[in-house]
Amino acid sequence: MDSDIRAAVQKELATDPRIDGDDIVVVVFNGEVSLDGTVPSQTQCSEAVAAARRVTGVTAVHNLLAIALPSRDYGDDAALAQLVNEALAANRAVPDGVRATAREGDIFLTGTVSYSAQRSAAEDAVAGVAGVLSVTNQIEVQGGA
Repeated sequence: MDSDIRAAVQKELATDPRIDGDDIVVVVFNGEVSLDGTVPSQTQCSEAVAAARRVTGVTAVHNLLAIALPSRDYGDDAALAQLVNEALAANRAVPDGVRATAREGDIFLTGTVSYSAQRSAAEDAVAGVAGVLSVTNQIEVQGGA
C-alpha cells in the first residue's frame, strides 16, 4: 500500500507544472509521506506539500524540503528587499510599519501588528516573492489574538 501511495505522490509531483520535483525524495510509512530534498522556491515547497496531500491514502505530510535557489538566480539583497516590501504594501491585511530586510536571500520581517492573522498575512505575502529562500518572522503581536 505504501508503495502505491509513493508512486501516486511521485506522479502527482511530476505532473504538476508548478513543481520542479527532480530533487524531491518521497518516503512513505503507514500512509505518512515525508518529502525530502530541495526545491527552488518557497512557493514550490508549498505546492509540493499540497500535491502530496491530494493523493488518496495519505494520512500526513512531513515537509523536510529545503529551498535551494540555483546560484545563477540569486539576486542582490537590496532589490529583493524592495520586492518584498512592495508585496507587503500591496497586501491590505498587512498594516503599515511591517518591514522586511534581506540577507543572502533570507527575509527578516519586523514590526508590530494588532492580530496574529496580520503576522501570518505578512509571512504569506513574502513567501511567494521570487528569490526568497527563507522567511524569519520577527513581527510582534500586541493587542488582539
